[in-house]
Amino acid sequence: MSLEAKVMEQLKQAMRDKNEAALRTLRAIKSAILVEKTSVGAKETLTEEEEVKIIQKMIKQRKDSIAIFTEQNRHDLAEKEQEEVAVLENFLPQQLSAEELQAAVREIIAQTGAASAADLGKVMGQASKQLAGRADGKAIADMVKSLLS
Repeated sequence: MSLEAKVMEQLKQAMRDKNEAALRTLRAIKSAILVEKTSVGAKETLTEEEEVKIIQKMIKQRKDSIAIFTEQNRHDLAEKEQEEVAVLENFLPQQLSAEELQAAVREIIAQTGAASAADLGKVMGQASKQLAGRADGKAIADMVKSLLS
C-alpha cells in the first residue's frame, strides 16, 4: 500500500476519532505528497524512497521547530510539534538501535577503507545511501565521526 493510501485511510480514522494532532499531521503529509507529485518533472507516483524522504524532511522541520520553541519558552507550541513528530514516525521504517547503527557504520568503514577523519565524506555518502530511512542523518554523522576519530 502506498504512503498516500495509508495517509487517506488514517485520515478518515482520525476524523472519526476527532484526533486533532493526527488530523493536522496527516493533512500536512497529504499536502507534501501532492506538492511533490505536481512539481516540475515529477512522476505520477512516488517511489517508497521518495515517500520516506518526504516524511524525514517533515520530521526534521518539526524537530527544528521544537528546539526553537523550547528555547523561547513556548512549550505549548513545542508540544504540538512533538505530537506531530509522533504521528510522522509511524510512517517510517523500523529505526536502527544504537548498536545496530554502530555495526552498520563499522561495516561501511571497512568497505570504504576509511582510516581517519579525512575520509568522513566518503563514509557519509555510503552510509546515507545504505541507511536512508532507517536512521537519522545526524545520528549517522555522529556515529561516523566517533568511529573515525
